[in-house]
Amino acid sequence: MKLELQQGSRSRILMGLVLVVVIIYIGRLFYLQVIRHDYYTLQADVEQLKSRVIPAKRGLIYAMDGNTPVPLVMNQSVYTVFADPQIIKNDAAVAKVINEVAGGNTRSNFESLLAKKDTRYQILATKLTHMQAEKLKEKNLLGIGFHEETQRVYPEGTLASQALGFVNAEGNGNYGVEAALNERLSGIDGQLRTVTDVRDVPLTIGDQNIHIPAKDGDNIVLSIDRNVQSYAEDALKRGLDKAGATQGSVLVMNPNNGQVLAMANYPTYDPAKFSEVQDAALFNNAIISAPYEPASVIKTFTIATGIDRGVITPQSTYVNTDSIRVYDATIRNAYPGLTGTRTMQDVLDNSLNTGTVTVAQRLGDGTNINRQARDTMYDYFYNRFGLGHGTGIELANESAGLVISPEQQEGNAVRYSNMTFGQGLNVTMIQVAAGFSAVVSGGNYYQPTVVAGTLGEDGKTVNGKEPRIVRQSVSAATSETMRTMLHNARQSVNYMRDADKKGYTIGGKTGTAETLKNGAYVKSETVGTYLGYGGKDTPEYVIMVQVAAPNRNLEGGLHASPIFTDVSNWMIDYLSIPPKG
Repeated sequence: MKLELQQGSRSRILMGLVLVVVIIYIGRLFYLQVIRHDYYTLQADVEQLKSRVIPAKRGLIYAMDGNTPVPLVMNQSVYTVFADPQIIKNDAAVAKVINEVAGGNTRSNFESLLAKKDTRYQILATKLTHMQAEKLKEKNLLGIGFHEETQRVYPEGTLASQALGFVNAEGNGNYGVEAALNERLSGIDGQLRTVTDVRDVPLTIGDQNIHIPAKDGDNIVLSIDRNVQSYAEDALKRGLDKAGATQGSVLVMNPNNGQVLAMANYPTYDPAKFSEVQDAALFNNAIISAPYEPASVIKTFTIATGIDRGVITPQSTYVNTDSIRVYDATIRNAYPGLTGTRTMQDVLDNSLNTGTVTVAQRLGDGTNINRQARDTMYDYFYNRFGLGHGTGIELANESAGLVISPEQQEGNAVRYSNMTFGQGLNVTMIQVAAGFSAVVSGGNYYQPTVVAGTLGEDGKTVNGKEPRIVRQSVSAATSETMRTMLHNARQSVNYMRDADKKGYTIGGKTGTAETLKNGAYVKSETVGTYLGYGGKDTPEYVIMVQVAAPNRNLEGGLHASPIFTDVSNWMIDYLSIPPKG
């Protein structure tokens, strides 16, 4: 009886112990699977789920070669090598292989990065070639991965570098088109989130997988013609060397749609080696970012304003005494001696400052440059011709310049008398050339642009950007009159007339501006400008040239005009413009 009792007690004790153990296990499982479920799910996701960015490919940049788009900026694949230190077991062996293959592309301390076992991602080497990356992949190193990236290459070298800009080490566009259209060129990165195995290889299973494809950037086609650009750069360098100038620019536009065909600047730089440039000023495109006083080329706008308002005609006369008084200031002609009765055509031919001041007076009460005259000039200069504010061209770092309003105290009669011949205002070449294009091409002001469109999927066609007429600057009749006056002005200079191709209508205006230093004009340094058009019966192109050098007196006629002539004669042949019968 006692033995049976003892046996029953042992059975009950054993059963109790088993029950306790079962309860402990159940409790532990409940704790792990229910209470700590979210924590361990997160831990598993950290181990197994990998999220990666799928980089979008940056869009290419093309120029036109006649009617065919050709690449100016392309992408070259390079690779970044990264490691998951927690997966790598033999740091030394992995480091040896990477050093043998990647060589100078490795980070200086990459071996020590493998020892950071509390991290999951360390970059070991950058900018590997495709061949280097393939050699490393063949080694099948556990815990080593690759990111494919791109870097910009320039098949045309330095061509149009200041218009293009460059892409920095972070992948962002700087200067030029690269910066202005950075968002369009960059595209939108995609995302891959997937379950991976121990080798970090994505698996196809998993209800948490996410795959959002990247949207590559637009392939932008510029309106710049590589042939026009190349010739303009060569002509600019030839002309600067001949003139003894050290810097200059050439802008070529189509006045009938606002498209820029060439933007040449000297000195220039190689965008493939932008990090080696010592002077950051070389990155700036002077045509859009360096306002200056363009001097007498602005007389074109003053006379166009007077004609459009009906206060003068080309035959209107005034008495030139080589000086004219405006309140307490005396305005003088740069080239004295042509005194007596002179026409407005004479004013343009001989660049008479007294004549343009007279036009401003006639916009008012005929004697003074009163508020009415200044309001009219401001309306034409600022609002209609687009001087003194940004054009909106698709290039970064465009400067607004400055044209003083009559509302401001500085916008007085003396200031406006100087503005009639291109002093007392600061404008960019793109502003002046765009306004001039409107004056000579029928009166319509087209939105200046360097973008012709985007490249089609076939890699050949261009999805074109439609020209946009912003406003009517002057009437068609005024435009026709100005074309004739500008043609006559060029014909009046023997060396210009004789250098032009025969059978074409070429017209233009010189400008020679004194330079401001420490707030005062100096006589030892001037900037030369020439602005003109060319074609058969109507303008087919507009060319603006600027030349300068420290402590050099450079003139629009002697130094800038020959560059215009060089490019103009070449444009006639390139565009196959037939001569007049």
